[in-house]
Amino acid sequence: MMQKRGRAKHDDFVMTLDSDEEEERVESNLKRAEPSSKGKKAKARISEREKIVDDGRSAANAHSANATENLEMGQAFEFDVADEYSALPTAQDWNFHATGASGANHADASGTAVDEIIARHREAGKIPVEMLSTEEEDALASDLESEESGGEEFGGAARNNVEDDEGEEEEEDPLQEPKDEEAEEEEEEEEEEAFADDDDMSDDDETRERKDAYFAQDAKEEPSEPKVSFASFRLNRNLQRAIASLGFEKPTPIQARTIPLALAGKDSVASAVTGSGKTAAFLIPILERLSYRAKGAEASKSRVLILCPTRELAIQCASVGKALAKYTGIRFCLCVGGLSLKTQETELKTRPDVIVATPGRLIDHMRNSASFGLDDIEILVIDEADRMLEDGFEAELNEIVQACPTKRQTMLFSATMTDNVDQLVRLSLDRPVRLFVDPKKSTNANLVQEFVRVRAPSGADRAVEEEQRAAMLLTLCMRTFRNQVIIFVRSKKLAHQLKILFGLLGLSASELHGDLSQEQRMQSLVHFRDGKVDFLLATDLASRGIDIRGVQAVINYDMPAQLEQYLHRVGRTARAGRQGRSVTLVGEGDRRLLKAVLKRTQLEQVKHRLLPPDMVQKLANTVVSLKPEMDAILEEEKEERALRQAEMELRKGENMIAHKDEIYSRPARTWFQSEKEKAASKDIARAEYIAKVDTGKRKQEKDRFAGLSRRKKRNKLMREEDAKEDNREILASIRSAKRAQRPKELGVYEPNVKKQSKATKKRKPTKATQAAAKKSGTFSRDMSGSRGKRR
Repeated sequence: MMQKRGRAKHDDFVMTLDSDEEEERVESNLKRAEPSSKGKKAKARISEREKIVDDGRSAANAHSANATENLEMGQAFEFDVADEYSALPTAQDWNFHATGASGANHADASGTAVDEIIARHREAGKIPVEMLSTEEEDALASDLESEESGGEEFGGAARNNVEDDEGEEEEEDPLQEPKDEEAEEEEEEEEEEAFADDDDMSDDDETRERKDAYFAQDAKEEPSEPKVSFASFRLNRNLQRAIASLGFEKPTPIQARTIPLALAGKDSVASAVTGSGKTAAFLIPILERLSYRAKGAEASKSRVLILCPTRELAIQCASVGKALAKYTGIRFCLCVGGLSLKTQETELKTRPDVIVATPGRLIDHMRNSASFGLDDIEILVIDEADRMLEDGFEAELNEIVQACPTKRQTMLFSATMTDNVDQLVRLSLDRPVRLFVDPKKSTNANLVQEFVRVRAPSGADRAVEEEQRAAMLLTLCMRTFRNQVIIFVRSKKLAHQLKILFGLLGLSASELHGDLSQEQRMQSLVHFRDGKVDFLLATDLASRGIDIRGVQAVINYDMPAQLEQYLHRVGRTARAGRQGRSVTLVGEGDRRLLKAVLKRTQLEQVKHRLLPPDMVQKLANTVVSLKPEMDAILEEEKEERALRQAEMELRKGENMIAHKDEIYSRPARTWFQSEKEKAASKDIARAEYIAKVDTGKRKQEKDRFAGLSRRKKRNKLMREEDAKEDNREILASIRSAKRAQRPKELGVYEPNVKKQSKATKKRKPTKATQAAAKKSGTFSRDMSGSRGKRR
């Protein structure tokens, strides 16, 4: 079904309907994941995948072939929601501060300043954009087709005019399989160790015993017969009415398995692919249980707490909950950063039934908001729980869990959920049930994953490779994926630079990252959702849980270092039974993760896209020519930011003088950590994010062990460990003890020191005895120790 650029505002969230084909796919994937009976590992080869020649056709036309097939399913998703619950909140609804760094004035100054600066630079001079004509594009497409028929391997056609001479040996493609079988098997073993799933097949006996003792036995039982409709759950009429108004008829597999257990009050650890309806899976049983709560002012309590790692995910979760609870009278309260503290404090005083919050703002209210606590929480839900269980959230999560009652129901949900007992034990779960519907670390069956080879000239530095990446990204955005595209990048700085580059080339784009105020972040999402901009340049801030209807494609500017991040990124499309595509630019150091993706994906879901080299090269030259303009825009933006900062400091000083008594009469806000501990937590979170996204460290590790066998690699690691200063004294003592135990040279007489008396020890040998010992020779004693005669 074709998506229009200007979509209705009520398409702010999507919950999922699945067909019987989804369950059959799960069973087939489980069978495919079982080890082969022959015992030989199947090798993932990109050369076995179908090649796609980029002929410049729009991605919407590419999906039209499957439109008829999914027409019946697509009609089920065309539902209407009441206006009061449909659209994302406006700036007034969010209760932003009227002034200040995070207020509307800051948003107007910085949100549109870049666009105005770019427009001035576009009007001042002609942007040197050299595009190919239609005839040249057709010629390039035919050339690529001929290269494809010649059996070109992965990435061979996207070399960007880097051709090998006929007399020289072709440079080895790092994304191809190694020719040495022994080295290939050894490398695959290392990759299996690096990307091994934490399931029972990869666990040792001790770990499996711990999991069997920790999780409930229900986890091992086969799922019951899937429910045919939500009515079979015997929900109350008001909730059924809300579900029917949203157009839902049949629960998804994760909903069919989670809702009965959640209604029974059991703890659960649930996992399913992105876009499978996990939000409704925990909201529906919560609303059903709350519908039978005691009513009245005296019985009003905050009984449910839903934790989300990001503000956008919390806002989306609260929006879905309000839509489901519109006929029940259940009240929600949203507590996230960037919104008005006073308004949230007022709402919390009324004891809302459900609190949807991010950890930082929730702890702020726990310590500084009067008469607010978590003593009455009966249900704790952690969305994207694997992210919340990381070290960066450890201190905050522990603080919240300790404030909640011990007797409660706890539910964890994520597309890449872990069942590591050491991580789950600190949440005080009571015999949780594992609900892993799909194979771990898998993608949606409706997602087509495409890979584009990034290959800079040999000996080129990282800047040249970045130019090639930018040129390939522009080629994709100008020719094929022209609207409703999310582009993931590794850093906030890079997202802003690409925003300027897209603006200079006339491409409408908005950015989404942590350097923006909350109003700017939501404004970017709303503009992208409503079709006002075609491209959303985002960091991993938008990789988890964000559900925007109609996203046609996801482009990874660079591949993350971990498989989980990749799965969350590409999961922003192909949601709710729709078709979707992801395109990933694969560089030199991404071979290991690429192979991990190929091994976990069906053959027909992976494609190899070939880009026209001449088009990429011309756009690369354009990017180089636009660098002075980009530097000038960044410098001008920096000057305007400094002026705004000075104005803000001036207004702050005026307010301090005018309202001095009121400001100093307010109690100081406290935090559960000291400044040093807070800074340490931020450093840990930053290091975790860099480890997930940046592949530079992994490339450095790979270069250190290049050409070494596994045994030599271990020996090198041991030597590096020994060289650490902390271990020098211990290792020195160990070496001295080993040296004392070594056998002496053959034939040297060692007297028994233990049996000698003190007088004998002090007696020194005379010159006569030394001469006699020297004359007798080394082998002058027999086995009994007596001196023999020479013959």
